[in-house]
Amino acid sequence: MSDYVKIAGAVLLPHIGGLYGSFITKDEVKGWYKTLKKPWWTPPNWVFGPMWASLYTAMGYASYLTWRDGGGFEGALAPLSSYGVGLALNWIWTPVFFGRHSLGPSVAIILSYLGMTCMTTYMYWPINQTASYLMFPLIGWLCLASSINVYVWLNNKDKGV
Repeated sequence: MSDYVKIAGAVLLPHIGGLYGSFITKDEVKGWYKTLKKPWWTPPNWVFGPMWASLYTAMGYASYLTWRDGGGFEGALAPLSSYGVGLALNWIWTPVFFGRHSLGPSVAIILSYLGMTCMTTYMYWPINQTASYLMFPLIGWLCLASSINVYVWLNNKDKGV
């Protein structure tokens, strides 16, 4: 299998959950989400799609670099497992927040995801520093998103489950 196919697979994988999540959020953003009290630092809705597309691409490529330079799945099992758990948390957050309107559990999920992303970034470093650097924007975005999620949870007790 060519390196291009491997790169494409690694980059496309995170987008699968993003695509699924977009089906859940499209109606909720216009309805329930619009009614929530959000902090002033919440970006406009149009920012989220392009931001997640770029973050998914970066994290997917970082996983490829780690896989390649770490000796495949066997050699890079720990950091790639950490990445996989983080990706699963990412994919779970949208149906919990937007689908179920479960604000408290969504906070636990996003903070866990932030922690896993920090751990993954740390574990990537000795294998491929570029892979680690590619995760920094995700950490920044998750800090912002976590602060918004916590604010929404604390200020919308009547709008969530």
